[in-house]
Parts: sequence; C-alpha cells; structure tokens
Amino acid sequence: MSGVGNGVMSEERFGEFVLVRRHGDGGHVAELVLDRPKAMNAVSTDMARSIAGACAALGGDRDVRVVVLTSTHERAFCVGADLKERNSFSDAELLRQRPLTRAAYTGVLELPVPSVAAVHGFALGGGFELALACDVIVADRTAVVGLPEVSVGVIPGGGGTQLLPRRVGAARAAELVFSARRVEAAEARDLGLVDVLVEEGRDREEALALAARIGANSPVGLRAAKRALRLGQGLDLRAGLEVEDAAWRSVAFSGDRAEGVAAFNEKRKPQWPGE
Repeated sequence: MSGVGNGVMSEERFGEFVLVRRHGDGGHVAELVLDRPKAMNAVSTDMARSIAGACAALGGDRDVRVVVLTSTHERAFCVGADLKERNSFSDAELLRQRPLTRAAYTGVLELPVPSVAAVHGFALGGGFELALACDVIVADRTAVVGLPEVSVGVIPGGGGTQLLPRRVGAARAAELVFSARRVEAAEARDLGLVDVLVEEGRDREEALALAARIGANSPVGLRAAKRALRLGQGLDLRAGLEVEDAAWRSVAFSGDRAEGVAAFNEKRKPQWPGE
C-alpha cells in the first residue's frame, strides 16, 4: 500500500477490478471501489472473487470503522452479472461459479462495520443487490435501480428477494421483482429503495462525508450496534430486546465505553482504544 494524496491515505488493489482506498487519519473510512468501467462494472467471476477478497480483508481489519462502496464508471454503479460471460457457460460452469458470486454479495452483507453505498446511474440486478447489502444507500439524481432478473429467465440471486422486502415490505417488493421494472431516483427515494437523495455527481462525496461522521464514533459501539440491528431483524420484540441486551453487554465494560464517558465529562474529543 502507498500514500496517494487528495485525502486518501493509501490504496490497495484486489485483482484487476476492485480497489480499496483508506481515508482520513488512521484510515478508519475504507472505500471499496468497483473498477471495471469497460463493462459498466458487470460482475464477472474474477470481479466477484475480488469483491469477496476485499470484504474479507476489510472485515478482519480492526482499524476499519466504516466501508463506502463506490464506482469509477460515470454512468453506472453496477449493472449486475456479466451476462456476456454467463452466455458462454455450460450448466456445470454456471454451477461452479455460483459459490464465487454468492461470496461477493454475502461479503458486503456480512461486513461487521457500517456500510454505505454511493449510487449513481444504473444499479440493476446484482448491482442493486450490492447496494441493498449495505446499511445506507446514498444516491444521486441520475440513479436508476431495479431487479430485472425475471426478464432474463432467472431470479435475484444476490440477496434481492430477501433484502428488498425488509426495506419496502413484501407487497412492494413483489411488484418490483415480478414486473422487473426500473425505478428512477426520485421514486426510488419515495419508495425507500434508497435512503438519501443528493444532487447529480455528489453521491460519492456525500457518502464519504456520512462515513466520516460515522467513523468518528466508537469502533466497539459501531460493530455492536450493527450486530444488534442485523440480528434483531425479523424477530419478535422480546427476542429482539434480548439481542440488544447481549450487544449492550458486549460494550458496557469496554475501553471505548470508559473513554467515551470520560471524554464527555472532560469536554474533549474521545481517543477510542477500540476495545
């Protein structure tokens, strides 16, 4: 890894199509960059392997407090699976590819720290599923999102049938999946398909700014809060509160908790020990 300037502390490439940039003091904000512009970031086998590898590295790095998923293509976040590659596959090859592509989507979904997607242009199929796997989606006004898989004879296979209903409810998700329609930015925000809508060209900037605010908080607290939010989904209230209590107990006696309380009382910025 090497210093690169412009607010970026360091860079590391995972294969040909994925780049990880570290931002700010300590590199607490990690930017996972989809970098296959010649194919509008269509997810090939090699790219899927790289996404999974980058997520594994980031998830295991205790210095990382938040991950931002971005794109280098001017007109697309990610257009989903590489259908040109898939067209050449035999059934056996497609079956062998499945664990690799699934690992890419679950890699993003299972990041132990908060994650933010910065979406512009097309985020379709697996591309939208990568965004759905994040905790927050920031989109600019050029964004067009959707899960069109049934229009090409498959179904969403990167978590879309499970993640979308959790965002917008079962009936709305069914309408979107069954119709395979594309949704433009304003409607996407109104439906809850994206969370923050910004002016054209500002999705990455705003996502990184949000990540910086998130990353200023306790790393122990952030990981525990994400764990409680994710594990509590779908549970009844009593079970959910037990999940929350377990997460609370994991931070209540931590160094971060002691430092946070001390910093508040001493009217200073916390220096998180991260433990």
